[in-house]
Amino acid sequence: MGAPALPPIGERLRQARLSRGMTVRGLARLVDVSASLISQIETGKSSPSVSTLYAITAALDVSIEDVFGDADANGSRRGGTAPAGADLAPALAAAARMTSPAPAAPPTRPAASPSDLFADRSASSPAQQGLRQLAQKRRVGPVVTPEAREVLHLDSGVTWELLGQLPDTHVDFLRITYAPGGSSSGAGVLMRHSGTEWGHVLSGELTLTLGFDQYVLHGGDSVSFDCSTPHSYANHGTEPAVGIWFVAERYR
Repeated sequence: MGAPALPPIGERLRQARLSRGMTVRGLARLVDVSASLISQIETGKSSPSVSTLYAITAALDVSIEDVFGDADANGSRRGGTAPAGADLAPALAAAARMTSPAPAAPPTRPAASPSDLFADRSASSPAQQGLRQLAQKRRVGPVVTPEAREVLHLDSGVTWELLGQLPDTHVDFLRITYAPGGSSSGAGVLMRHSGTEWGHVLSGELTLTLGFDQYVLHGGDSVSFDCSTPHSYANHGTEPAVGIWFVAERYR
């Protein structure tokens, strides 16, 4: 792919964790992985699988889209226009200082519990204002060319490309690629998260495990389901499986 890789996913997850006053071990317990894996993800030594990434963002009450996008030296963001004051590193650091230190389906990741991180709209500290800005979706588009797409390379042979984004919306608009042998979880773990999911396979073969059922999707096939149903994806074929996916997050 010609799109640039997106480097700061681990750092952005670390900032979100610190802003919640959560330790590495505390996050690891919530996600049901080792503290070592969380540290490796945050330092960029390891990439999360799809299921682990959903579990981490659910535990931190942040959107998948919050891990896309990195600020350049001028505070603008690749692929779109950032809102004023969108360079949140100082605010998030301040926030961190303010806080106190298929029958017999495999186990599932915990369901997301979407909550408004920024419910206290009367808060006026710089850190809290910065955190509220993180909740505001930036605009990516209106036209996104292939070479301008923001890309996340995840573990187990999965790549996500952000195709567009509108402020004040809660929809992940993605082009997904599962390499041959790729899966949403290397350990075969099913995942659950907030919202509803629509997908359309463009090419290749993708196996969807949905609850106790299994479906083999080919080019031209589409799926839609509630994301609270345990599910996983795997490419057992010899060609990359490529599709367009919408995930509409559910917010209270």
